[in-house]
Amino acid sequence: MDKPVKAAFERDLRVIPVEDILPMRQVEDRVLRSVKYRRIARSVAEVGVIEPLVVARPRGQGPWMLLDGHVRLSILKDLGERDIRCLVSDDDEAFTYNRRVNRLATIQEHYMIVRALERGVPAEKLARALDVDVKAIQRKRDMLCGICPEVVELLKDRSVNPSTFTMLRKMRAVRQIEAAELMISAGNFTGSYARALLAATRQSDLVQSHKPKKIGGMTPEQMARMEREMASLTADFRTLEASYGDDVLHLVIASGYLSRLVANTAIEQWLAARHPEILSGFRSIISVASLDAAAAEDDDDAGPFDEEDAADEASPWPAPRPEQGPSDQVQS
Repeated sequence: MDKPVKAAFERDLRVIPVEDILPMRQVEDRVLRSVKYRRIARSVAEVGVIEPLVVARPRGQGPWMLLDGHVRLSILKDLGERDIRCLVSDDDEAFTYNRRVNRLATIQEHYMIVRALERGVPAEKLARALDVDVKAIQRKRDMLCGICPEVVELLKDRSVNPSTFTMLRKMRAVRQIEAAELMISAGNFTGSYARALLAATRQSDLVQSHKPKKIGGMTPEQMARMEREMASLTADFRTLEASYGDDVLHLVIASGYLSRLVANTAIEQWLAARHPEILSGFRSIISVASLDAAAAEDDDDAGPFDEEDAADEASPWPAPRPEQGPSDQVQS
């Protein structure tokens, strides 16, 4: 029989005086000067706090320990608030809130803007709340115009530069899908990469195929050469992608075998005396596999920035609450 799931937070919010909340760290000056901090401050001033602060229950007569919401707390203090609604956690660990941060994807931002406008929220109010220009709201609203549904599905959970959709919009649907798949394979969703893909797109794959492509800083001859090189590169890439998994598996198996072989002192000495070039090759294979493993571990350990960095780097739009609790950067 499955064990019942225990709630990690108290069911009801608690209103706590500001002076009774103890931050775990100070908000750095670089965060206070950041664009994201200013946007969150405008949001709080315009619509209030959406994600409540998370605190841990005090031990004895001590203060409430702030687990998540340092940026919001700083803003609320500047606004002169005396009491703050807080979510009370049953645990006092603060790691989860800064390592399990929900990043709102670009397409999700678009849907939220559209939904807010459809429900009658004026674009001017959204712009004030998010500290952006009204034209930025309009661009977000129209971002997916001309983008085929397959591409929307492919990129719906990705953090895509909005200018990327401007480049994709100039391509026909089939080419849009190809470009989106290439971006996913390369892990690159920047506008510059999308512009390069547009430059390498055949004239017949453009929406306005009767008009010559115009890419700043590139001549027609250069774009024609890019088309040929991209076609060749795409074919090579797909070939490598198909065999990459098997190749890596073979490398790992070979590296493990060679590591045990070289670890044998007698074999190592014999190879060093008679075939040093073979021993050097064995060590190169082992080192390559070791570097790949170390890089993978670094990627796993390198979570999102801490709370202040997330506030400076993440999207200004509100995100769904993570299972473990809210985060500063989701305030909107």
